[in-house]
This record gives sequence, C-alpha cells and structure tokens, in this order.
Amino acid sequence: MYRYRLMAPGPTPVPENVLTKMAMPILHHRTEAFEKVVAEVREGLKWLYQTANEVLIFAASGTGAMEGSVINLMRKSDTALVVDSGKFGERWWKICQAFGLKYDIVKVPWGQAVDAKIIEQKLKEKEYRLVLMQASETSTGVEHPIEAVAKLVSDLPGTALVVDAITALGVIDIPTDAWKIDVVVTGSQKALMLPPGLAFASLSPKALKFCEESDIPKFYFDFKRELKSIKENTTAWTPAVSLLIGLQEVLAMLKREGRENVFRRHAALARATREGCKAMGLKLFAPEAPSTAVTAVYSPAGMDAGKIVKTLKNKFSMTIAGGQDEAKGKIFRIGHLGYYDPMDILNVLAAVETALIENGHKIEPGVGVGAALKVFMAGSSNA
Repeated sequence: MYRYRLMAPGPTPVPENVLTKMAMPILHHRTEAFEKVVAEVREGLKWLYQTANEVLIFAASGTGAMEGSVINLMRKSDTALVVDSGKFGERWWKICQAFGLKYDIVKVPWGQAVDAKIIEQKLKEKEYRLVLMQASETSTGVEHPIEAVAKLVSDLPGTALVVDAITALGVIDIPTDAWKIDVVVTGSQKALMLPPGLAFASLSPKALKFCEESDIPKFYFDFKRELKSIKENTTAWTPAVSLLIGLQEVLAMLKREGRENVFRRHAALARATREGCKAMGLKLFAPEAPSTAVTAVYSPAGMDAGKIVKTLKNKFSMTIAGGQDEAKGKIFRIGHLGYYDPMDILNVLAAVETALIENGHKIEPGVGVGAALKVFMAGSSNA
C-alpha cells in the first residue's frame, strides 16, 4: 500500500492543521463570530496581495472571478485584448465570447511567454477596455512579464489590466499596488493550500471606476454589491464558511513563514525540479520563461507522456498532470506550489525516474534526484 501523493498544479495538498480547523463545528455566516473570521481574512489577503484595496471573495472556482472581472469592468461597446498562450489564456476570450463581447487575441505559441512589445503596439493601434492575461499559464508552465505589461497599461486611463494569478499569487512576488495592476484573480486550491471552492479578485481605484460604468447584466458576480458586503466583514451571498475558516489558518501560516521566505521556498522547489528533469535528459516545455508554480517537461522522443502519468498513478499512487490539447501526450507537468517541501520534490523525481526507465528511457537511476539534491544543498549552505 502506498500513501497517496498529489503532485499536480492544482488542487494541491491541504496542511493537516488546516483540515483540522475546517472540521470544527460550522459557524453561521451571519454572526459576529464569523464576521471576525472575515475581518482577519480581509487583512490577510491584503497582506498577501500587497494591496491597500479590498479583495473580493466568492464561493466559486477561479473561473468565477475571471468571469466577474470581465462582466463588471467591460461595457457592451468595449473590446478586450486577450493574451492566449494556453488553455487558460483561451478561457479569457471564451468568457468574452459567451457574453457577446468583442475581443482581439494576441496568440502566443504554447511554451512561450508573450512579448510585451506586441501588447505595446496593440495598445497604440486601438483602445482596449481590458488587457486579459495570466501571470502563470498552468497548461504550459510559462510565466508572463506582468510587470512590463502593467507599466504599459497603468498610464492609460481607459484601459485596465486584469491578471489571472491563480497559479502565481503566493508563489512569486506580485506587488499589486506597486505594479498598479487593476484586478488580480486567484483561487483557493493552489498556493493557498485549500480545497477548491473560493475565488478572489482585488480591485484598484481604476477598476472600481470601470465597475461604475459597466452596463453588462450581472447578479451573483456583482463586484459593487460584494465590495459593499466585504467592507462590513460579510459576503453578499452564502459563503463557503469552512473554507474561509481554513483560509484564516492558511494566511496565519504564510505570515509566520514570511512573504519573502514563501517566494524563496517556491523558487528553490521549481529550480530543483527543473534541474532534476534536465539531468534525466528531458527538455523543458518552457525553457525561456519557466513557471515557478509548475514544471512542464517533454517526454522522451517516441514515449507518450501519458505513460509516465499512468505509471506514477498505478505504481506509486502519485498524481501529476499530463498535457492538454495540442500538448496532450507530449508533456507532463509537476506541481510545486503550496504545501510542498524538498522531500516532495525528491519523491516525485524518483518516481519519474522509475517510470522513464520502465518505459525504456536509458538513464542512470538517481541522476535526477541527485541533481535536485544539489540545488537544495546549495540553498541550505547559502541560508
């Protein structure tokens, strides 16, 4: 019997103390006791987001906050500019399409980051209401140059930047206010170390102005209504009470670790994973701008990546992710965001080595683990 190990880029493992907190008798959501929970969570989210502005909370997956950002900031006559570099960039224009809104697409090859100069040129040619993009494209393991794009948008009064940071917030440094990002979206099941079910969206003063001007119908994902509620330490609709109590514990954990330490931990895990995979003779899917949250790797020539995923599942009771759409069968993805430490990375690399060898890839056992171990040991000596 093997202990189940979740090494996908979401959902991610939930700490034992957080599970214990969520298992406590449930509070009613319209009580002073729960308002205290929300008040603490409000301040903790502002700390994590690095913003003085409010962060809205919804009982939804991250896609709910993505949809809410579009319908609350856009007008029927507006056009959005969408950076599409994978499955989740694609989701932005599909949301626009669902509401009959106009959009243009900056199509980026899978495995590559967007060139900010292309966005700069697009913004000179046409006025866009929103620029919609990812900080970390989960399907390809790419990080986009958010700071550079934010600089382009911040001086345009008629354009706002909306960033899907679902696999980036709490992983890499995204100073929302300092970079003047108008909306940052995330979800509970990634670096926030919770089960799926919570979505978040921060709102800048510019974003609030856009909300006032929006003429698109909305009901549940009404940012103005939710903003009024969160300022009163409550939510407009029935919240995911247990998840918010878990979030209270998670934010306290992150504060104890320290924001910079959180970023350093994730950077080390990502670096060790990449070095371990390269030592096995594998090529990164996104070598120029690899994500700190998830490592996407090509399987060896002639080997379906699905075999690696399946071997880890059947032999070690371990879950990693395969490729999607055009990358299906070509890549596998290892998550290292949230509740992970060096031993988790060494375990998954050892399992990948075994899967590769069993499927005919010629490598020396331990080569990937050894390369990762060197990264961790070098980090320890520099601490």
